[in-house]
Amino acid sequence: MPTHTPLRARSTIWRALALAAVAALTAALLTPSAAQAAPRESRPVYSYAHAVREAVWVDTGLDEDGDGRTDRVAADIVRPAEPARQGRRVPVVMDASPYYSCCGRGNESQLKTYDAHGRVVRMPLFYDNYFVPRGYAVVGVDLTGTNRSTGCVDVGGRSEIRSAKAVVDWLNGRARAYTTSTGTRTVKATWSNGRTGMIGKSWDATIANGVAATGVKGLRTIVPISGISSWYDYYVAQGARLYDGGPGDLAGYVENSGARAHCAAVHKRLADGSPADGDWTPLWTERDYVKDAAKVRASVFLVHGMQDLNVRTKHFGQWWDALARHGVRRKIWLSQTGHVDPFDYRRGAWVDTLHRWFDHELLGYDNGVDREPMADIERHPDQWVTSRAWPPHGTRTTTLRPAPGTRPGVGTLGLRPATGTETFTDDPGLSESDWAAHATTPTPEKAGFVTAPLSRDLRLSGSSRVTVTVTPTTSSAHLSAVLVDLGPDTIRDYADGGEGITTLTARDCWGASTAGDSACFRKTRAKTAKVDHTVFSRGWADLGHHASLAHGVPLVPGTAYTMTLDLAATDHVVPRGHRLALIVAGTDRNLVEAPATRPSLALDLSRTTARLPLAGGAPAFARATAGGTPTAPAPRIMDGLRTPDLPRLLPAG
Repeated sequence: MPTHTPLRARSTIWRALALAAVAALTAALLTPSAAQAAPRESRPVYSYAHAVREAVWVDTGLDEDGDGRTDRVAADIVRPAEPARQGRRVPVVMDASPYYSCCGRGNESQLKTYDAHGRVVRMPLFYDNYFVPRGYAVVGVDLTGTNRSTGCVDVGGRSEIRSAKAVVDWLNGRARAYTTSTGTRTVKATWSNGRTGMIGKSWDATIANGVAATGVKGLRTIVPISGISSWYDYYVAQGARLYDGGPGDLAGYVENSGARAHCAAVHKRLADGSPADGDWTPLWTERDYVKDAAKVRASVFLVHGMQDLNVRTKHFGQWWDALARHGVRRKIWLSQTGHVDPFDYRRGAWVDTLHRWFDHELLGYDNGVDREPMADIERHPDQWVTSRAWPPHGTRTTTLRPAPGTRPGVGTLGLRPATGTETFTDDPGLSESDWAAHATTPTPEKAGFVTAPLSRDLRLSGSSRVTVTVTPTTSSAHLSAVLVDLGPDTIRDYADGGEGITTLTARDCWGASTAGDSACFRKTRAKTAKVDHTVFSRGWADLGHHASLAHGVPLVPGTAYTMTLDLAATDHVVPRGHRLALIVAGTDRNLVEAPATRPSLALDLSRTTARLPLAGGAPAFARATAGGTPTAPAPRIMDGLRTPDLPRLLPAG
């Protein structure tokens, strides 16, 4: 006969089993190996085809066009529909740009397109295709006075920065937006959790820098690609105009018809505030984001081409250094290209790294990206190295000094002070390429100083400064200083139209597509050149601004002046067997405008120095040059890249 457990006993047993099951489940949930462990990567689980597409116009609080109404900036939004239906909010990837209707974004110059209801159909670049299915909203902002925004283009000034900042504020519930550019119906970002990451190249990157420098809450990270950090340094190099044009010309290039009709007063302010004499004015102070680096709350993932002659590397160098002084969390990629997006020179690694960066910064995933090396540097085409910190630990500013050589105009470069004078005459028809090609040959337009052949690699990481004392023969003079790696190499051809890449016909795809917005983009490959020398850092100045950037003065012929030139930041290794050269000259054709006169200049070697950021400092330099021949090398002409023709530049892609 079977036996039966009493009802009360059975109840007690079931309660014990239930408690044990709950305890076991709780333990499993707390175990790292459990199925419910914290996610490390966002997955494409949401529909891109059914994403919500909408537009809002955010009130900036300014009336720059003087029409009696505050300006409104248009923000086009693509976001996954499912999270909102589930009561969940999403973070935002935002690109604020003036180029969505006039010039296009990316290597294929994509423009925004719209349906009959004014909703965005194609958002340029891959960000929406890739990130929307992974649970992000992507917002493309038309800067004031461009595309569908009202107001005026003020080229990096208060209006532009405030227009993008206003969108971040709206995403965090602190600003007002409307369903049309002139209507009264308001709309809230109930779908946004407020966490915003700004990204973009060139002008777009510049706006990201500027918005971060306001300290706006909710901006968690920025990814500036080839961005400007101070607009003065875009148009002027320490008093020397870099090329024709100014902010007023740039505004006219990108503004919409409403801005052209109503923004004459803004155009005048831009023209009046950026004089051709190269003086620093209040207009430039307003557009200097470096001075406000202490306000930055966002992390910064900075990307730049080390041969970018459009937005030159001084911009990332001074921005990086200022962020470091204030403890901002940072990451950096430096390529051998010119003004090129990493999507077009290291596509797979870029998308993967950017994905993990946004997952970490905006979704809070512990994926380890913050513990990886701080810097990725392209040492040779498609060959990358990393550094745990940048500049790397052990980098020391080292003072090198020029000395006379066995031939006039071709001296030596070392650690010991020297005396003597070298004289050169400005030739506006020649460039850094011409000087470097003749670095070992006496020529009248430059003074060159060359080390002995290196017995060890020598790495420079960071920004250099060259202090010169010169005596001019005329009332005006411009100066150039360049650092050159003398030796054979294969490098990216940054002087070519693609600035180091060749665009192919085949495509690959990065995300989901619709009929109106393809996620497939043309592939690229490195465009390379074999050279005998490489100019890897450069700087320019107007000698009349030796005492102050605010006020240039006429020079007194026959009087000695001392001035320090800021050279562009870089990370370059001069290999064993090569020589390091410093060249001082006058006008650099295509890269700086000529002065009003054509002076000869006597360079006082006892009062001229180059302060270089060397890995290992002075001891490393001494070891690398020990035993080498201190005399100048045999004269010969060395092949290199030509100086690109850059008569007028735009901070575009």
